[in-house]
Amino acid sequence: MLLVVDIGNTNVTFGVFRDDALARAWRIHTDATRSADEYGVLLVGMLAHDDITPDAIGAVALSSVVPALTPVFAEVATEYFGSDGTFVDADANTGVALDVDYPAEVGPDRIANVAAARELYGAPSVVVDFGTTTNFDVIDAAGAFAGGAFMPGIRVSMDALFSRATLLRPVDLVEPSRVIGRNTVECLQSGLYYGFLGQMESMLQRILDELGAPATVVATGGLADAIGARSPLVDHVDPYLTLKGLELIHRRGAA
Repeated sequence: MLLVVDIGNTNVTFGVFRDDALARAWRIHTDATRSADEYGVLLVGMLAHDDITPDAIGAVALSSVVPALTPVFAEVATEYFGSDGTFVDADANTGVALDVDYPAEVGPDRIANVAAARELYGAPSVVVDFGTTTNFDVIDAAGAFAGGAFMPGIRVSMDALFSRATLLRPVDLVEPSRVIGRNTVECLQSGLYYGFLGQMESMLQRILDELGAPATVVATGGLADAIGARSPLVDHVDPYLTLKGLELIHRRGAA
């Protein structure tokens, strides 16, 4: 079995692939202060809940956008799973050319996303990843990564709002029954939900217009189901696209 780990600024998402299929996936909160032993024990415990032992893991593939945690998870891979751990970077064999100004600057999560989107959904395509930032990753008609755009993530924006507006208390991000709110909670939920949805759709439509050809749109990340699934511009919701990309890249490298 293959253990894949996507280390993000907000969450660490990991999963286990059995026979090239995602068998199980989990999300935990990113904490840069945790040690390798803390993360190792946590991962081993969660795997044990599904009767998966460390010696059943044959390899570990990782992506990290948190430099402080990169060596931590390298140690987890070695000490708890007996694997050197392979981190994705711009030099990885992905099958997708990075046709951008500075390929080395492309985040490993974006590399995994475009590798999975190209393989699973074809080209041209656009990935909308709802994470700490909302990322738009574009694969052109030739199947190359052509760039994209970033926006502040939904949770980051909500945290900023509630920390600065002292009279507003946090609310759940849910689709309200109406746009015109009749109380503070409804007003907040309406503005947040439809505001984020409209922001995403506006950016996405501009990207599709600039591409100039029909493209498949895939939403992924923790809030893909909440926001992406409600847009007629989104063709597929694939919450674990990044993990699938890590598995595909590992498989290509092992071939």
